[in-house]
Amino acid sequence: MPRPPLSFDAIFFDAGNTLVFVNPSVLFPLFSAAGAEVDEVRFWEAEFQARLELARTVEKGASGTEAHIWKVYFETLILGCGVPLQRVEEVGRGVREAHARGELWTYIDPATPSALEALKKRGFRLAVISNADGRVEGLLEKAGIRHLLEFVLDSQLEGVEKPDPEIFRRACRRMGVDPARSLYIGDLYPVDIIGARGAGMEAVLLDPTGRLDYPVDRIPNVAALPEYLRGR
Repeated sequence: MPRPPLSFDAIFFDAGNTLVFVNPSVLFPLFSAAGAEVDEVRFWEAEFQARLELARTVEKGASGTEAHIWKVYFETLILGCGVPLQRVEEVGRGVREAHARGELWTYIDPATPSALEALKKRGFRLAVISNADGRVEGLLEKAGIRHLLEFVLDSQLEGVEKPDPEIFRRACRRMGVDPARSLYIGDLYPVDIIGARGAGMEAVLLDPTGRLDYPVDRIPNVAALPEYLRGR
């Protein structure tokens, strides 16, 4: 039996690993200097495995911005790219320095801006809800997509973070939309999907490899969202 069509006024996005990603061109020199031979295929597979570890850590009770869960993410990514165990801490320092300079989360899928523009032309209102450290709006500005978004809610500045439904409700109140007519797009099921549903929103999970197994609709990337909405 076909599902009923979806009807939304607003679409909210996660930022990290949804709109902007860890930049391979920033990390490859660090990995190479530590003796790793890495290419794009190996990098993105390692990043996928790191994201799985991040989700598992959150499912065990950690919250989205605690330093130790991101340590798990980056150690999994670094080791997965072939960095020897004894060089992981050295590479980790380089990663932290790149993040401090605002260089780490700077990769954007080239198809993302046009997808956001297409959604705006269809009348959807767009904004971001992100677990971040107070700098995510600047990163989206640097990525060239901030102007396509009405606002950015950063958990550090809001004092509440996903999966707490309050940050999702706060975004809906700020935009003046009903959560039931709002869609959330994110990459971590226990953070993004559970939180959005807790606020009464629909949600879609980003699944770049098509290998996640959660009870939720999935798309490979933001560029696929306009077609997904047409299909529903």
